[in-house]
Amino acid sequence: MNAWDPITPETASAQAGGAAPGREPAFEAVRAAPEGSRPPTPVVFASPHSGALYPPEMMAAARLPESVLKGSEDAFVDRLIAGAPARGVATIRSRLARSYIDLNRDPWELDPAMFEDDALPEFARGRTARVAAGLGAIARIADGRPIYERKLTFEEATARVEYGHRPYHDMLNRLLAQARAAHGLAVLIDWHSMPAAATRGTRARAGGPCDIVLGDRFGAACAPGLTRLVEEALEGMGYRVARNSPYAGGYTTEHYGRPARRTHALQVEINRALYMNETTREPTEGLAVLAAHVDQLTALLAQTDWAALK
Repeated sequence: MNAWDPITPETASAQAGGAAPGREPAFEAVRAAPEGSRPPTPVVFASPHSGALYPPEMMAAARLPESVLKGSEDAFVDRLIAGAPARGVATIRSRLARSYIDLNRDPWELDPAMFEDDALPEFARGRTARVAAGLGAIARIADGRPIYERKLTFEEATARVEYGHRPYHDMLNRLLAQARAAHGLAVLIDWHSMPAAATRGTRARAGGPCDIVLGDRFGAACAPGLTRLVEEALEGMGYRVARNSPYAGGYTTEHYGRPARRTHALQVEINRALYMNETTREPTEGLAVLAAHVDQLTALLAQTDWAALK
């Protein structure tokens, strides 16, 4: 396997899991060095919400068309980070749509209201604000409307976890473990996009509405130096940056961000109005500009002396 050959569940080891015969791969990962070689940097980029695959069994149970469901995708975010392996940064992206299985949730953060009576075991009965809002690991609503014509079964939920969630996070764990083994620490940047409407009422550090929100779980998920480095770099490019509001980081940031265990995680939320028309879902000229800036940030992260991270 060459350095930039994509790793899918079929080309990863059995430990990472794989798609059933005839199914599309659930994720794609790209190392920055050949398998078995030392990763050039400890940095890993992830995009859990840019997938656009809607498996037929999902759509057979859905009442909403794919055109509505696509509103929850982090459209084009995978394009923004596609050049990272050439800079020495490994990447992983989901290929499955967020509304099929949300990889930025605990896999068993499920909403009892959307499943058959008594279908969920106790451990899968989510009691979080996200579940209450209809946005658990399997979303109940899209665009404020119910997604499904009928109630789902726990077997259907388990199949989605096994197809999408488990192999993606198995692979992400492997990439982070390889980074730690090679460099003594791992740095995970989890890339997302947000509707422009979500930024209303949130002020950037330099004033005005924010372009980008950095989520570090209020300092718990990474060393302050990582947040500060990314913040200052983005502000130097002209972006208005806020911290932890309205997004402080989801499951990925909370689950992997363990500075005491040598893994630092930071979530980056980008205002979609910077690079796409939110009505037509078409990219604008801003996509190329933003991609160039993401590449600049990637180069900075690749050249950073992480031994001094504090």
